[in-house]
Amino acid sequence: MPALPRPRAVVFDLDGLLFNTEELYQEVGSELLRRRGCEFGPELLHAIMGRPGRIALQMMIDYHELADTVETLTAETEQIFPAILDARLALMPGAAALLAALEQAQIPKAIGTSSGRRFVDRVLSRFGLAPRFQFILTSEDVTDGKPHPEIYRKAAARFGLPTGEVCVLEDSQNGCRAAVAAGAIAVAVPGEHSQNHHFDGAALIADTLADPRIYKLLGLEAV
Repeated sequence: MPALPRPRAVVFDLDGLLFNTEELYQEVGSELLRRRGCEFGPELLHAIMGRPGRIALQMMIDYHELADTVETLTAETEQIFPAILDARLALMPGAAALLAALEQAQIPKAIGTSSGRRFVDRVLSRFGLAPRFQFILTSEDVTDGKPHPEIYRKAAARFGLPTGEVCVLEDSQNGCRAAVAAGAIAVAVPGEHSQNHHFDGAALIADTLADPRIYKLLGLEAV
């Protein structure tokens, strides 16, 4: 395989990559379905992971043939989620150190997420992280959500770089597909929730954000 170019910017996914929100989403989804006598099984979880929220909820409705609307489930989610965030929200292993290393090397970074702006602001504000990113793209900034490559093409354009010079860090199959289709340097960092995903086209499948191979790819020194 030819040597990869040194990335000049980095885009982070949010859910399951920077924060443990994928497992928290699973708790919310499980509770929504439990109230309706249904289960949040691995097949449904695999299908919706990395998808924009409204699409994921519609897939949940279709999968279980629920009578609810997306709006109903969204409102119910808004009631359940805040307490879970307050109690259990955490950065993923290696996230804080990697952000610091990128800042030391003066490599610009951004977020490209399938979550909505309100939720992203709520999560980032708990750790004061928003000012550390050059920009944040959410589901509201694109027409087509992941696995469509639009969000990562837009991110590269915002950086003023070719997509091939942008590294994208993703934890899910749908997110990785979006990065690969955009022509970015895709790095998969699967968590427990995505160990069985396929990451075709990824330049690297890392263990965590602390993986030395990520630092080598980005030309970073540990902080």
